[in-house]
Amino acid sequence: MGEFLHDHPITPRTEDEKQAVTNRLKRIEGQVRGIQKMVEEDRYCPDILAQISAINAALKKVGFTVAERHAKHCVSHAVKSGEGEPAIDELLEIMKQFSK
Repeated sequence: MGEFLHDHPITPRTEDEKQAVTNRLKRIEGQVRGIQKMVEEDRYCPDILAQISAINAALKKVGFTVAERHAKHCVSHAVKSGEGEPAIDELLEIMKQFSK
């Protein structure tokens, strides 16, 4: 991927923000374990594929939540401080990964 501008957010995440993302990721983790069990139980392929699709959608939603926060805080700060172009380029590069 390229060089990133910062190793941490300009505005630290609130405890509520951290908890919301963590809760979603834990839910997704449970869904993945559920798929593993479905495979072990030799469940019907379309049922497994439906669960994989649901996990992909859930991960994208978490990703867009994080990206939205990044745009509103980090990218906004960069634009206001005259460093907008590299911050926008960085965000666009990351968003390309979501379209694959």
